[in-house]
Amino acid sequence: MRFFLALALLLAGICGQAQNTLKVNGEKDKQFALQELSKKYPAYSQIAKQIWGYAELGFQENKSTTLLQETLRNEGFSIQSGIAEMPTAFLASFGSGKPVIGILAEFDALPGLSQDSVPERKSLIEGRAGHACGHNLFGTASTAAAITLKDWLTKNKKSGTIKLFGTPAEEGGGAKVYMVRDGLFKDVDAVLHWHPSNKNDASPESCMAIKQTLFRFYGRSAHAAAAPEKGRSALDAIEAMNYMTNMMREHVPSDARIHYVITKGGMAANVVPDFAEVEYMVRHPDARVLAELWDRIVKCAEGAATGTETSMKYEVISGSFNLMPNETLSHLMYDNLKKVGGVNYSAEETEFAKKIQSSFNFKAPDLNQAQQVMPFHLGGFFPASTDVGDITWVVPTAGLGVAAWIPGVPPHSWQAVATGSNGIGLKAMSNAAKTLTMTAIDLFNNPELAEKAKKELLEKTGVGFQYKSLIGDRNPPLDFRKGMQ
Repeated sequence: MRFFLALALLLAGICGQAQNTLKVNGEKDKQFALQELSKKYPAYSQIAKQIWGYAELGFQENKSTTLLQETLRNEGFSIQSGIAEMPTAFLASFGSGKPVIGILAEFDALPGLSQDSVPERKSLIEGRAGHACGHNLFGTASTAAAITLKDWLTKNKKSGTIKLFGTPAEEGGGAKVYMVRDGLFKDVDAVLHWHPSNKNDASPESCMAIKQTLFRFYGRSAHAAAAPEKGRSALDAIEAMNYMTNMMREHVPSDARIHYVITKGGMAANVVPDFAEVEYMVRHPDARVLAELWDRIVKCAEGAATGTETSMKYEVISGSFNLMPNETLSHLMYDNLKKVGGVNYSAEETEFAKKIQSSFNFKAPDLNQAQQVMPFHLGGFFPASTDVGDITWVVPTAGLGVAAWIPGVPPHSWQAVATGSNGIGLKAMSNAAKTLTMTAIDLFNNPELAEKAKKELLEKTGVGFQYKSLIGDRNPPLDFRKGMQ
């Protein structure tokens, strides 16, 4: 009995030492990552500033994607350009074996939001694009994380694969949906991403699934007074469709959203319109419910065409799933964000931030919010849509927001552009890169965490779930920003 007791104590001691060693090694790994990212902060800041200056629109990000690809290629990554039939999309890979960790990198700007790096409204070039959603910081931080992980894997001779997905045209082009549809995430074990924000938060959240469609009606033109009986109005068909859809609102889930606008309704009041077009957006927190709602709206369009003796065709412009939150990965990411902390302002940056907040037409939040990490919470919901959603239904995914914008600053504003190339935004970019890197290190060191995250995803989607894109078989809308600057 004494022998077995002694053996048990010995084994317990060995296991305890192993656990302590693993914990120490994990911390050492993270310290290596933090030191590397701090050392290369000036170089990554320069990349972010360059992309901020390029400010290229969706599917036109030629300079931005080239810069990121060259940076990764020079670090030993293999590059696949033009993936999923999108010239500015790319996949950068390094390593071999499992686990395979994916990181998302965005880099497109928004039209009409050119802004200098000053705390008052001042366009760099009037009417041109600007990084009002901080994607210059997004793509650069993700690239920095991928390179740091490469250095760490190499230094420690560890197996595992890093895949950085260069995802263009998030602002309306939905590039990630085409990547998922083409199976580019099928061998990935976990996906990590981040986004500029006005606070620091890594809690899991969902959002609205969306489907956007153009309905086109074709009738017969005629003189509206002299020969009205000869005409069949395409505009009447749209009005009939809209009426039926509005009647339907009483019989849809209360959290559904249906928006429409008549984009073409005829050219002259005394000519019966032989062509008319209406754009519809349908949203719901669950992509499966959204698909049912969209089918009902199509029936409204078909009924309107039948009743007005016109014909109808529709084109799905875009569509994306809601975010599927993953608590396993989010807890992991939150723990690392807490270690990194928030964004600390210098005296000069504090003065800059106060001037930005003076432009608000609402009460500004406390600037200290930028330094704090929001408490972890479940049930978060963002009442808009993102093409990251599709990824979250096929691969366990976690994301975080970092305070690249001054507290209170909304996305898609000139105030958001203003911090995209100065210390406030660049410090946040560095914090995001650190959090992504540390979270990936945890997954490489503990592959069972990725398996646990997969199990959670399977429980939420259901065993029989089969991903089917909401965009059908359409090609990427490469010219959707054509003519804009």
